[in-house]
Amino acid sequence: MADPAFPSPRLRIALWAYRALWWIGLPFVLLYLRKRGRKDADYTRHLSERFGRHTPMAGDPPVWVHAVSLGEMRSAAPLVRAFLEGGAHVVLTHFTPAGRREAEKVFAPEIAAGTVRTVWVPFEFGFAWRRFFRAFRPFFGLVMEIEIWPAMIMECRKAGVPLFMCNAQYPSKSYARDRQGLGLRAELMRGFAGALVKSNLQRDRFASVGVAPIAVTGETRFDQPIPPALLAAAPAARAALAADRPVVTLASVVEGEDDLYLDAIERSLAAHDAAGLPRPVFVYVPRAPERFATVAGLLSTRGLPFARRSAMFGTDLAVTQAAPADILLGDSLGEMYFYLALADRVIVGGGFTPHGAHNIIEPLAVKKPVIVGPDIHTIEYPAVEAIAAGVCLHVQTPAELDAALAPGAGFAPTDAQIAAFFAAHAGATERTLAAIPKLLAATSR
Repeated sequence: MADPAFPSPRLRIALWAYRALWWIGLPFVLLYLRKRGRKDADYTRHLSERFGRHTPMAGDPPVWVHAVSLGEMRSAAPLVRAFLEGGAHVVLTHFTPAGRREAEKVFAPEIAAGTVRTVWVPFEFGFAWRRFFRAFRPFFGLVMEIEIWPAMIMECRKAGVPLFMCNAQYPSKSYARDRQGLGLRAELMRGFAGALVKSNLQRDRFASVGVAPIAVTGETRFDQPIPPALLAAAPAARAALAADRPVVTLASVVEGEDDLYLDAIERSLAAHDAAGLPRPVFVYVPRAPERFATVAGLLSTRGLPFARRSAMFGTDLAVTQAAPADILLGDSLGEMYFYLALADRVIVGGGFTPHGAHNIIEPLAVKKPVIVGPDIHTIEYPAVEAIAAGVCLHVQTPAELDAALAPGAGFAPTDAQIAAFFAAHAGATERTLAAIPKLLAATSR
């Protein structure tokens, strides 16, 4: 049901200013894409799509899923698969090449068959969104995670396209900021047709700012399929990499954390030497491909013996070169489960920056104990629950990280503990599919 009080006069003024800023800032946005395109040409390909120019999609109105980048696409994948199995067509929108490439890889047969389309999300111009709606005529839209795009929301309302937050969370920092400030973003969320959220806590937060209706459906990444070939390649690779040595994988390390983690690695290696124990091997996986060369330079500067995945393993992950002494640099995309399967323990990056930690579900899916830094507001669910269950260690300082990497460190949950935690939180895809018709019915009253 439409809210007659939405938008408020204050929000109308803010939206007018927002639209003006987009027109003024368009040259700078295009310059940004051009700059990014020098490192990744996909940023500047299909540029007309960003202005809403698309070839119309044949068939019945599709389901529209917005997955801005790689992480959101991975959380969307089980749901997209379920829609396809139910006979629906799907249009996927992205902002970054990483998200689009993931979709094109995972759904390549469906794209070839015409049941899936992957396109850039339109810029925040009304005319671009109107073109998008004319081309695709979506039945409804799902925005994965927490993406608040004002023109997207308002143009969906004008076009009569129900738009729901999906797999949604309201991070504690954002929630506190919205409650203390003008509250414009919180009010804008009321423009969604509803929300499918990760936990009861998230339901309460969204409800407190007026979002309705809401369904608690859980986290779809618990249902994400694991590529069997990546797991199958791990035992032989582990034997070549570290036959009798422990392995720690640092996954999704972001800019600003390298010095902290490399210091911790050096201290851990020295501590194991002092204890007369085998040195661990560290698998170091930067978050973004443009950081591969930067991290390689840092390792070289510190004199840490390392090998690149691209040199040590072939395209089929068979060993082609002798193992490194201490560090394997994961300079590849789409192989995270391989890197995780090599490990005895996993450190998930991002937690030592204000941006927050990244996904802990993937390591838990392959029964690996997880360590995260202090800032977990981005993964509040399921991190809080995983910490309480004893399958995730929440370190607050570099000293606590050193203790976790010291010889004989005590954090060692069993496979059974991790499997039980994982099973207790699976099933979000099924719950989401069951909730969507109810939310759609509520919007038509």
